[in-house]
Amino acid sequence: MTELAPVDYMIVAFPGNEFKGEIAPALADLVEKGTIRIIDLAFVAKDADGNIGAFELTDIDPEVRKGFENMGVEVNGLFNEDDLQAAGEELDPNSSAALLVWENLWARDVAQAIRNAGGELLDFERLPHEVVQAARDAALANA
Repeated sequence: MTELAPVDYMIVAFPGNEFKGEIAPALADLVEKGTIRIIDLAFVAKDADGNIGAFELTDIDPEVRKGFENMGVEVNGLFNEDDLQAAGEELDPNSSAALLVWENLWARDVAQAIRNAGGELLDFERLPHEVVQAARDAALANA
């Protein structure tokens, strides 16, 4: 049996509780191309009084939900109540967040090859966009 490819997660906040559907088509493109497979999806919100609530795909705007359902997103329950509560606590009042777990199918073969060769991942970190952009801008200015 082939092991999972590398798996990542992210939490994206939406001030004003305005989660719109622009993200779903971009994710759908990655799913259709076989780049990623979405493993789980959940949402949290914090109201003006600081109350936190979690909700499922079936609870969001039907148009937004349709975009996620069309790409085969299933809610697998990888996020537990503590995960959702912790994400909610980080939110500003009157905001919401999407929590997403995906498998990086594009990296499956190389990850399997590394494991087969006895390799061990020692470090991995995603560089923030702002850091990379600033470094790139500085390099171009000095070129």
